[in-house]
Amino acid sequence: MTPCLKNGYFCKVMKLYTDSELAKILDKEEFRLLSGTADSLGLECYVVGGYVRDLFLERPSKDIDVVVVGSGLEMAKAYGKALGRGAHVSLFRNFGTAQVKKGSLEVEFVGARKESYHRESRNPIVEDGTLEDDQNRRDFTINAMAICLNSARFGELVDPFDGLYDLEDRIIRTPLDPDITFSDDPLRMMRCIRFATQLNFYIDERTFSSLERNRERIGIISRERIAEELNKILLSPVPSKGFIDLDRCGLLELIFPELVALQGIETINGRGHKDVFYHTLQVLDNVARTSGDLWLRWAALLHDIGKPRTKRWDAGHGWTFHNHNYVGQKMIPAIFDRMKLPKNEKMKYVQKLVDLHMRPIAIVDDEVTDSAVRRILFDAGDDIDDLMVLCEADITSKNEQKKQRLLDNFKLVRQKLRDLEERDRIRNFQPPVDGHEIMEIFGLEPTAIVGELKSKIKDAILDGVIPNEHDAAYAFLLQEARRHGLEPVK
Repeated sequence: MTPCLKNGYFCKVMKLYTDSELAKILDKEEFRLLSGTADSLGLECYVVGGYVRDLFLERPSKDIDVVVVGSGLEMAKAYGKALGRGAHVSLFRNFGTAQVKKGSLEVEFVGARKESYHRESRNPIVEDGTLEDDQNRRDFTINAMAICLNSARFGELVDPFDGLYDLEDRIIRTPLDPDITFSDDPLRMMRCIRFATQLNFYIDERTFSSLERNRERIGIISRERIAEELNKILLSPVPSKGFIDLDRCGLLELIFPELVALQGIETINGRGHKDVFYHTLQVLDNVARTSGDLWLRWAALLHDIGKPRTKRWDAGHGWTFHNHNYVGQKMIPAIFDRMKLPKNEKMKYVQKLVDLHMRPIAIVDDEVTDSAVRRILFDAGDDIDDLMVLCEADITSKNEQKKQRLLDNFKLVRQKLRDLEERDRIRNFQPPVDGHEIMEIFGLEPTAIVGELKSKIKDAILDGVIPNEHDAAYAFLLQEARRHGLEPVK
């Protein structure tokens, strides 16, 4: 029977369920069919893990994980047959797992098992086991709950580690000794912090101490798996929570030393700079409140990554970080390569935003001129709106008057962007007279003068000297060409 829950907060996010109420919730065709299939084969069958957790938290969950005490493969084949036409069954015999799909329905099957590990690998030695064995091997108590699907016990909750109470208390805790859990499979350390971040839960003290003790074990985990967990942390509602926990337990310095290098405040002659690490996390959270785009959040995380390498003390100006945007965008390929993140257009997008993130603030600190706005619109192209989101998120001053002044000026920049784009069509534009036409007009081979003339036309349009039109650009070209002693050949 589901235990009684008295915590007021918890009652707001989760209904009070009894086994009979769980049976009603699972009274759907796919679960009744699972129940009938298991009974016909004489197998114990349970829905487990994230689906059960999310059921109590009333979070959407599409992935249904089923544990069978016996052959998960046999159960999957029979279930696929029962689903009928359109069902697709995939058997992964080497792993003892199977997947059944039909339309939007996706069910993963595994036989109940127990696991043991060699220290140098997170790949377990697997043996057939009981439901108890299977729940013992789960990563966290909130993921170790199971609901029986057999007709005689349909909807019965099996919760040996009080995962339901941990949901109530909003705690992440391992079912067994956390040192064994994390040492066996060190990826669980990343998952621990990821779940705490996604759910806004707390990691209990014993579990957190184990993270600190076992952090070096992360070295046996592939960079791809680490990056996958980092992405999920970044996509959480308040991603800073995850990075602070990663730092507190010592994992961050092992997987992302460039972020740790942002920490600290140095003071000379009574003048200090902000702690760039915590500023970065504030910017990340600001972006997260506005956008769910993963790569924009990566840009927020990396926007000041070049500051440690560019920090200088200037007696006249205090602390400076000249060209940190340029240095930062140059660091990104190596970071993406090490993290096994995609080195494609996504990376180039992050580089672009990091490189350009100082431009809008430079505009609003000075006079907001049409020329400056045209140039940032030209350079940012279709990413201008994301750039503005990042730059507004970058305003973290504790001086409320300064902060409001900058935000008001950003509104002016946004309006100018809309007006100039409508009037001048600058975004992603190509000069209306291109290099081929210049060579044809003057009978030139590809030489430096062709590029120089093309650049002059571009600058004249961006500076508002001429409109973004072919005839105006052609007339301007003839004028500039005569300065180089060039005349049209026809």
